[in-house]
Amino acid sequence: MPDLIHDFIFDSARRTPGTEALVYGAHRLDYAALAAAVERAAGALLAAGIKRNERVAVYLEKRIENVAAMFGASLAGAVFVPVNPLLKAEQVGYILADCAVRVLVTSSERLAQLAPVLAACPQLSTVYVCSAGAALPELPGIAVLPWDAAQVAPAPGVLRSRRAIDADMAAILYTSGSTGKPKGVVLSHRNMVAGAVSVASYLEITPGDRILSVLPLSFDYGLSQLSTAFLAGATAVLINHLFPRDIVKAVQEERITGLAAVPPLWIQLSALAWPAGCTLRYLTNSGGAMPVATVAALRAAIPNARLFLMYGLTEAFRSTYLPPEELDRRPDSMGRAIPNAEVLVVRPDGSLCSPGEPGELVHRGALVALGYWNDPAKTAERFRPAPGQDPALPITELAVWSGDTVRMDEEGYLYFIGRTDDMIKISGYRVSPTEVEEAMHACGLVEEAVAFGVPHPALGQAIVLLAVARDAALSPGDLFKECQRRLPAWMVPSHIELRPGPLPRNPNGKFDRSVLRMPFTALFESTSP
Repeated sequence: MPDLIHDFIFDSARRTPGTEALVYGAHRLDYAALAAAVERAAGALLAAGIKRNERVAVYLEKRIENVAAMFGASLAGAVFVPVNPLLKAEQVGYILADCAVRVLVTSSERLAQLAPVLAACPQLSTVYVCSAGAALPELPGIAVLPWDAAQVAPAPGVLRSRRAIDADMAAILYTSGSTGKPKGVVLSHRNMVAGAVSVASYLEITPGDRILSVLPLSFDYGLSQLSTAFLAGATAVLINHLFPRDIVKAVQEERITGLAAVPPLWIQLSALAWPAGCTLRYLTNSGGAMPVATVAALRAAIPNARLFLMYGLTEAFRSTYLPPEELDRRPDSMGRAIPNAEVLVVRPDGSLCSPGEPGELVHRGALVALGYWNDPAKTAERFRPAPGQDPALPITELAVWSGDTVRMDEEGYLYFIGRTDDMIKISGYRVSPTEVEEAMHACGLVEEAVAFGVPHPALGQAIVLLAVARDAALSPGDLFKECQRRLPAWMVPSHIELRPGPLPRNPNGKFDRSVLRMPFTALFESTSP
């Protein structure tokens, strides 16, 4: 079994060098060619003076150079930091400065946007530019070099001296930062290898699979599409889609067998026409609860594909999955723990909850990250001793406390109740926005729905619902009646608005609740108690 994340590529290259490994448009690399590209990328980084454990940021859309740079950084003993290509210059600058990035790999167009913020990144010494033939700007104190010209395979002895062990840092993934500045989640090689092995096992990924990489590679769920493919010796196909129909087209043209997405994208994809002979073997969902109506629509549209509902968090990569054969029995479940992980439901005092009792999801095992980069306070909040340890153990095992409220049934299946900081408190009741959104999707009148709580002088909080209608004739009153029909009184929104779609997403493709909530924070200020 591989120990390091880049070993996936080189092991597959030794087994099946001629198998197609990576596709981007007209560019097609087999495993031998991909391994050579990763070696040359490592050589470029070594030539820039990168040292063990120093950070290499990659700020590019999905393309061959992006993949080669990330895995090349790993091969060189460095730590790769994939930066979401949708982030703006100020956000990127914060990440580069926060983890003291030494080398940045980007494009000339992106560098032009970043130039004003790079002065605040004192550790940055080299920028590699991937755009062929572009004029390179001059940046004070920073070497700006062409990426293609720097490619050179390093001497084997140099790479052997840089070889890491599985406990070493491999990557830093920054969360979306919806409640403040982004946090850099530090992942070890062990975290990433164990995660890929676990997910590939229950998805039964084989060398014959062709996996479409739709999600950002800065997202742990998106990066998983590469790691599981390379572990199995399968094919990863990169796509930077503009419209959901582009994904359907890519599935057809590339004979895709595996597709991963988040709920807002699945909602859009479920409404499209899929070919009768669709090659998809499996679908996966993570990043939020999939509406039951969307599950039904996908299963009807792509009946031969097995649908895996999953739950994960960047701090532990992946925690649970629901086997497709359990969908009919428990369509609202997030499943049980993935292989090689234990998931507990815990009371505030650290004791285990009884079956059916709500509590916080706590994940322990090989996938638990190393903490938040340069942030001991936030690390101590989220990474705490695992419950139930023998007090005779001198070294405490740390688990990740998710902040998500769940319940577990008698058979060990978990059910999502709500995110602790998204939970809405109304007159003593705790309401999950997911429950309100599910009711809206179940009525079949909306394409998208987002619920959230805002301050209310009498109730504590009130529920606001924003939705995208399927029919232009739909009114907020129609939805209010549906809510009254489908929900208990304390879950009925106090304010409903219809919006043209799609609703705003954050860089990871999830609904951006913080942006949507902001205009409504003072909505009920004048309401009398």
